[in-house]
Amino acid sequence: MNIGILKETTEFETRLAISPEIVKKLVSLNHTVTIEPGAGPDNDFKDAGAVIDSDFSKIDIYFKVNAPNENELEKMNEGSSLITFFQIKDEINNISKYTDKKLTLFSMSHVPRTTLAQNMDALSSQSNIAGYKSVIIGADHISKYMPLLMTAAGTIQPAKVLILGAGVAGLAAIATAKRLGAQVFAFDVRPVVKEQVESLGAKFVEVKSDTEEGVGEGGYAKEVSEDYKRKQSELIKETIAKMDLVITTALIPERPAPKLIDKQMVESMKAGSAIMDLAALNGGNCELTICDEITNHNGVIIDGRSNLPSTMPEHASQLYAKNVFNLFSYIFKEENIDFEDEIVNGSMLLNKGQINNSTLQQFVDGESK
Repeated sequence: MNIGILKETTEFETRLAISPEIVKKLVSLNHTVTIEPGAGPDNDFKDAGAVIDSDFSKIDIYFKVNAPNENELEKMNEGSSLITFFQIKDEINNISKYTDKKLTLFSMSHVPRTTLAQNMDALSSQSNIAGYKSVIIGADHISKYMPLLMTAAGTIQPAKVLILGAGVAGLAAIATAKRLGAQVFAFDVRPVVKEQVESLGAKFVEVKSDTEEGVGEGGYAKEVSEDYKRKQSELIKETIAKMDLVITTALIPERPAPKLIDKQMVESMKAGSAIMDLAALNGGNCELTICDEITNHNGVIIDGRSNLPSTMPEHASQLYAKNVFNLFSYIFKEENIDFEDEIVNGSMLLNKGQINNSTLQQFVDGESK
């Protein structure tokens, strides 16, 4: 197949959907890889066997990090395929352009979370980086040491860190904060993650409930009841005032991020503390978060940077490229695509311009009403 790599144009994006290592693998499998000039280190990609060219007229499938904008969609060949991160709620206004061009769209955001698909799970690989980096940046924001220190001048107590959301990013943040010597607490609506949280050395802060109402499909969180939200808010309010660093990671697929921290909670925190909001791109878990800005509210820093994986582009690109390669290799392992396969069907949102996903169909129907 002829594979095309466009230059990423989204603001703050430094990652790429390919690496020299993956170029070599694709070329060895008799695929042709064409990379737009300036998309990455041209010489490294050329040495790996890629063609550095702006001519994309023969491309069969495109690899991207972010969903293409209107100009990029215009460049894509009719009837071609695309593998990229794709949030339906953010891209719904462009869907007609995909259908008009009869594009086949595979979303890295919708790869099923199954054992077989683990090596294709780009959400996890990138969230792992975000969780790690959020603690490193957060430690720089706060006015205290992270670890316990016993010195001749006296004993310094460890910083207290609260992680809201114990998914991949949250667990990476817990592990990193513990390695830095902090006292770590974690909250999640899914009681099933308690064992994982405690195995990393954090204390699990939980709302007592007789149900598992926060547990959604595929291990994701889902919306909870109003009664649960009230109890959750009270517990977070009580806990957050004691914290030096709060890292929020709570997301619900294809929905705005749940608001977990209101203005009053922020104002209960000590001056010199900080909030790292990893849900900023989806509206933020904190009421005062401004996407891609760092603000100071009464001495509390609120960091809303939306693309922490891009602060570590070398490893982020390396991992993402492997995820994409693994999905591509799985989908096209036979001459004919197996549309009944769980991974293929789950990740495919459009098949030659036809909708192949119930959530996408609901959004389209909602737009048409």
